[in-house]
Amino acid sequence: MAELLRSLQDSQLVARFQRRCGLFPAREDNPQENRAASPLERATQVSEVAHLPTNPQAYVERHVVKNYFYYYLFRFSAALGQEVFYITFLPFTHWNIDPYLSRRLVMIWVLVMYIGQVAKDILKWPRPSSPPVVKLEKRVVAEYGMPSTHAMAATAISFTLLISTMDRYQYPFALGLAMAVVFSTLVCLSRLYTGMHTVLDVLGGVLITALLIALTYPAWTLIDSLESASPVFPVCVIVVPFFLCYNYPVSDYYTPTRADTTTIVAAGAGVALGFWINHFFQLVSKPTPPLPVIQSIPALTTDMLVLGLTKFMVGLVLILLVRQLVQNLSLQVLFSWFKVVTRNKEARRRLEIEVPYKFVTYTSVGICATTFVPMLHRFLGLL
Repeated sequence: MAELLRSLQDSQLVARFQRRCGLFPAREDNPQENRAASPLERATQVSEVAHLPTNPQAYVERHVVKNYFYYYLFRFSAALGQEVFYITFLPFTHWNIDPYLSRRLVMIWVLVMYIGQVAKDILKWPRPSSPPVVKLEKRVVAEYGMPSTHAMAATAISFTLLISTMDRYQYPFALGLAMAVVFSTLVCLSRLYTGMHTVLDVLGGVLITALLIALTYPAWTLIDSLESASPVFPVCVIVVPFFLCYNYPVSDYYTPTRADTTTIVAAGAGVALGFWINHFFQLVSKPTPPLPVIQSIPALTTDMLVLGLTKFMVGLVLILLVRQLVQNLSLQVLFSWFKVVTRNKEARRRLEIEVPYKFVTYTSVGICATTFVPMLHRFLGLL
């Protein structure tokens, strides 16, 4: 078993996968070979350096792409695993599809991402070595590798959506299962193609997520009802997540992991608080019983598409305004409190500044997305 785990953690395994998919390092030490490369290949040679002296592996080397189908497929799949995709997808689900689904998706997404991010900084397993691996991303390359949170998020979102809809809407289960498998598989393979994770990192992320879903599934309905359980719910949903973020494991050097984790957890806390506000102050109509099983999912029409995009753009604009306003105010208060020079980027990385301003900002974003955006939609006649 130990030998198997070591083989799955081998960087050469990732490098072989990249070569099979047509991704090669550029060989500067052989001018003749470089001259033999096609103009299209030479045009794709990239040189990007992330200046992170405390992490010697944190760089993106020159590379040559010989198979553009795999290149664009896996770069697109990697983008589907980024936090920005889920921060966009989840509000869209809430505003245009079903708040019930978005609530469960956010709940599981926050859980798996926090556990995955914390596990990285506790285990401190390195990412694949470069060389032989070609690394295509530089923002997250300074983070540790095990487990792959991209794999965790993709698996959690796709299969939570499948489990939550199979008894709520009528559609071919085999089709839904296939879509969940394809989506999560593409994101997982993209982490190997971009050189960000070993095979063991990816498998570990998938297995941890499967375990978390299996363990929490019996309590989903109970957790889902906590939004109306008690007047003290807002205190718990703010204090506990903030405590978890503020006591995040200390890393050997600065990485964006703590900031990203705080963003995700704070957004989840804001969403939970927003649902509680809606229920407690009766800002929405009384909850309806679970939807009956419908014969088919309504066909997408032009009117539905235009309405959905309009609601999304209106909500996105309001969220961006709230995010910018709250972020600026919170930073000004914190800079003044700790007597820090305004616009000091290094000071923003300090624990006592980074966590509070991120938490306040994205909690406000979560509340805005679930409470104020639907109110604006209703005011504009978009519901």
